[in-house]
Amino acid sequence: MACIRGERPVFTGVSFRLEPGGALALVGPNGSGKSSLLRILAGLLKRAGGTLAWEGESLDEDWPAHRGRLHYVGHLDAVKPTLSAAENLDGWARFRGAARAAPGALEALGIEGLADVPGRYLSAGQRRRLALARILATPAPLWLLDEPTVTLDAEAAHLVATMIAAHRTDGGIVVVATHGEIALDGAHRLDLGGHAITADALLADQEPTPEDEEQW
Repeated sequence: MACIRGERPVFTGVSFRLEPGGALALVGPNGSGKSSLLRILAGLLKRAGGTLAWEGESLDEDWPAHRGRLHYVGHLDAVKPTLSAAENLDGWARFRGAARAAPGALEALGIEGLADVPGRYLSAGQRRRLALARILATPAPLWLLDEPTVTLDAEAAHLVATMIAAHRTDGGIVVVATHGEIALDGAHRLDLGGHAITADALLADQEPTPEDEEQW
């Protein structure tokens, strides 16, 4: 798989496969394409080459179904300032088709005491915890997390690691862009710094090969 942002080649030759309970840590220097790869996997960015599949079926056949099976948490926390923490979480759950957020989501991130506090009064770390609580508000087998522990203290980072471990134990899959600040036991590691793209490589990558498949 390859990626181009604007007219700038980013990476090529990326290939991986993840089974239920698996995890992939995306590492590499700034600008190597960690966030871009997550956005490609979420269907938010078009790839420049290669294929993507879920359980052997190409994602190009039904992207809406794929988006329904994943949670994506990017750099922005997407917390509405006028809504309370609980209202933010319930609103996200309704967007996903649920009547309200699953119980225990705020507790899992240690912010149950902030349920009635408007988003505008939350600190950066509290907003990040709330953003991460969204992935517990409704179930989804695939979590795509872009530096999830940024702005978090050590206690909160531990809660996130525990949450990810429990998700994997239940058969969930996690792809995380990280600088190594979060524990991911037994995770595969993909260093995008080693996949810098060249013009010749991009042309070669336009035709998918049997090895150029990503399945999780």
